[in-house]
Parts: sequence; C-alpha cells; structure tokens
Amino acid sequence: MKLRITLLASAVAVVSAPAFAHHGWGGYENRESNIVGTVLEQVNLAGAHASIKLQGEDGQVWNVILSPPHSTVAAGIREQTFPVGAKVTVYGHRHMSKLEMKSEELTMGQRTYNLYAWHWGPTDGGQLAQQP
Repeated sequence: MKLRITLLASAVAVVSAPAFAHHGWGGYENRESNIVGTVLEQVNLAGAHASIKLQGEDGQVWNVILSPPHSTVAAGIREQTFPVGAKVTVYGHRHMSKLEMKSEELTMGQRTYNLYAWHWGPTDGGQLAQQP
C-alpha cells in the first residue's frame, strides 16, 4: 500500500512539475514599470512564452517576455509586428536580478497591444488592440 501511495505521489509530482516551473514569476517585481526602447530582434513566437529583445534608452539590452504564443497572436502580435529599429514602450514587471521584463502591454505609435486582455479584461481604457 505504501508503495502505491509513493508511486502515485511521484507520478503527480512529475506531471505537475512543469506547470510550477513554467509559472514561476517569483523573481519579478510586484510593482509595474515601463521600458522605452528600440527593437533589436523581432518577436520570437517559439517556446512557452513569446519574446522580443529591446535596447532601452539607457543602452541596456532587455529580454522582454510576452504571453504564450497563442495569446500573443490573439493580441494582434506577429513576428513582423515590431520591425527592427522601431520604438516600443513595454509595460510590465521587471526581473529583480537580470535585464528581463514580464510584459503586460506593448505600445508602438498609437497602437497598444494588451497581452492579457482575454484574461483580466481591458486595461487600456477599453480600447483593445484590433486584429491586423
């Protein structure tokens, strides 16, 4: 009986471990902030979360973590949405020990892309980004 419980507990731990690892946002600041920067590399839709590289106005290079690829695309963001050299403002939560930001919204020109509007509702005054 103890062996069955041990095996079951082990199986649950193995299956649930990726979910805990994937949603580990503990290293990010609770307060929101923003980064204004220039796109160095286009949006990468590979992996658990899409990402983009920006050079901040202070010259630092930031890895900006977007939402999962399906949510990023649903927000209207594609690989070509932010061309290299474009000026973008990112709103979200900075990592406490590395040049990384978990983003919630990105703005380029007059257009705001809300990455989590589907989850929390509009945060940009009700003006959700329209699909391209």
